[in-house]
Amino acid sequence: MYFLLLFFGFLAGITTVLFGFGGGFVVVPVLYSVLLATHGGSAVGDAAMQVAVATSTCVMIFGAGLATLRHHKAGTVPWDQVRPLLGYIAVGAIPGAAAALALSGDWVRWAFIFYLGVTILDNILRPGFTQETAARIRPWGRWMAAAAGTAIGAIAAFLGVGGSVMTVPLMRRRGASMTAATAAANPLSLPMAVVGSATYALLAWNDAPLGAWHAGYIDLRACLVLVVGSWLGIRLASRWIGKIPDRLHARAYIVLLCIVLLVMLVV
Repeated sequence: MYFLLLFFGFLAGITTVLFGFGGGFVVVPVLYSVLLATHGGSAVGDAAMQVAVATSTCVMIFGAGLATLRHHKAGTVPWDQVRPLLGYIAVGAIPGAAAALALSGDWVRWAFIFYLGVTILDNILRPGFTQETAARIRPWGRWMAAAAGTAIGAIAAFLGVGGSVMTVPLMRRRGASMTAATAAANPLSLPMAVVGSATYALLAWNDAPLGAWHAGYIDLRACLVLVVGSWLGIRLASRWIGKIPDRLHARAYIVLLCIVLLVMLVV
């Protein structure tokens, strides 16, 4: 089990630094499948989706933090676009995580699948996402930043996927290159990850007696293994920051979303 998680943590690190995924799109399906296979019929198995989402959110603190540092050193983070959203994302993460705890695992799983499907179709059918752009990124208005940041925080914490699925398409349509869009997704995942993890741990502490090595719904052992794998993946993939052609980068992003959607439908 843990060697499998180490490997997929490694893949999560690569997708985090190159696509801004925060690891959630890799970690949630894999950990959900592992928990069902190893803890079926137990309290952990019954709460497999909540545990997968909560643990993924905690892993993001480390993965997104390391990826942010790598992108910052490479000079690819558009901080003028990131800063206006950070506080609103943290606020939105609280109701998002609380909603995930209030619903059954099946509801969260199908919400994950539905949102992925809508995002994939939107990126394919709406013009602009796969087209290279050299335009200057438009600045945020106050109300737009508040609405976008709160929505990103709530949806990302609810699904445990980080901000990439919302911030990358949004930044692309505001004139950002794929490198800038994916670089922005990592620091924007951090406030959601911190607040969401605390919410998953504190609100579920008494309601989810899942045994030792659990902080609420967070599986601490799985989290540690995934963090180690993520660190290795980030170290390897950092050499490619800013070196992937823009159109290829955008198409690869959509392909990865399709793979995750297929996995969640099959499991």
